[in-house]
Order: sequence, then C-alpha cells, then structure tokens
Amino acid sequence: MKIIITGVTRGLGRALAEEFIRLGHTVIGCGRGSEGVFDLRMKHGAPHSFDVADVSNSTKVGMWGARVLGFGEVPDLLINNAGIMNTPAPLWEVPAEEFASLVNVNITGVANVIREFVPAMVAAKKGVIVNLSSGWGRSVSPEVAPYCASKWAIEGLTKALAGELPAGMAAIPLNPGVIDTDMLRQCWADEAGSYPKAEAWARVAAPFILQLGAKDNGKSLTVPGFEG
Repeated sequence: MKIIITGVTRGLGRALAEEFIRLGHTVIGCGRGSEGVFDLRMKHGAPHSFDVADVSNSTKVGMWGARVLGFGEVPDLLINNAGIMNTPAPLWEVPAEEFASLVNVNITGVANVIREFVPAMVAAKKGVIVNLSSGWGRSVSPEVAPYCASKWAIEGLTKALAGELPAGMAAIPLNPGVIDTDMLRQCWADEAGSYPKAEAWARVAAPFILQLGAKDNGKSLTVPGFEG
C-alpha cells in the first residue's frame, strides 16, 4: 500500500511512518524540518520518499505533489497529520500572527494537500483520506481556542469532503486520542508524561487506520484505547 503522511518528521507522524514501514507498506512523507527529513531518508531508502515541504505553502505542496505523482505514486491512503498548537492563553491574548499561522497549517494545509493529491485518487476511484482531528475537535477547553477552532473545522471539512467522493472512497476525521507528544506537553507540561508514547500508540493506530474503508466514510472516529 502507498501511504502519504504529512508532518512526518516527529510525533505521531514519525511514529506512524515507522510503523507502516515495519508492516511492509511504502511511505511517502513531508515535513518542515530538514534535519528530520534527512534522518528519514538515511534510515529508509527507496521505495520510501521524504521531502521538506510546508503544507501551509500551496506552491511548495504543489511542487512536492507534482514530483510524487510524476512517479505514478497515487496514494491508497492519505493522512493529513501536520498540525501545530497555540501557546496556551485566553483567546484575546493570542497574537494575530500566531492565530494565522495555526489556521494556515491546521486548516489551509489540509486543503492544500487534498487539492494536490485527491484528484488523482478520485480519477483512480480508490483511496482513503484520513484527516487528523482531536478530542478538541469535538469538545473545547480553555486557552486552546485557536486549536479547538481548527480541529472543529477539520471535522466539518472532512464530513463535507466525504459527501463529494465517488463510491468506494472515504474521508474520515480521526481523533488520535491522548498521547505523550511535544504538542501535548505544550499544553499539559509534565502531566503529559502519564500518557502513552507515540510509538506505543502507532502500534495500535496503524492497523486500525489500515482497515478503514468506504464503510467508514464521513464517520468521526477515534483510535480505540486512546479515548483519554
């Protein structure tokens, strides 16, 4: 199976990439960190492929997509994982630049990647699009209003996309659950350490994601066992 993952250099994206590769699948990924991309390239050669690309930049996503699709790499599974968190604060204290940056990565970035890869998937009439949501895409919490807003948007965007796909395909908003990542530590500090690590999560999440299909189109799902 050919799997495209954004935000692949760290956290959940890196853990998923490693687990999918271990399971024998081909992973094509992008991330903003050149060091992380270089590390993945050194560890995993062809047919795997990793590039530096900021999903919020439509031109860079277009260049990445053109290169990937140029090799005939139409994905069976597209995972929009790239995302950032705001520094916890009341909404009125979040700087406009920080709010805009979060929206550009968490919402516009997803749309940029969909715009680039989904037409080829639709033409092939196959494939599953998984957009990483959050528990905060279905509930709210103080001081993370920008992040909540972005993940509520992902829920709506994905469900609308689900209604636009041809029969046999699927778009699914997936809450990964509560996992000890840099993003969680940004919100909960040392308390995040009491939750499972990304690698342990990926051992459950990867097989769960692989079995998703048309039967799940438009459903808001959560990785089992990580509901929080």
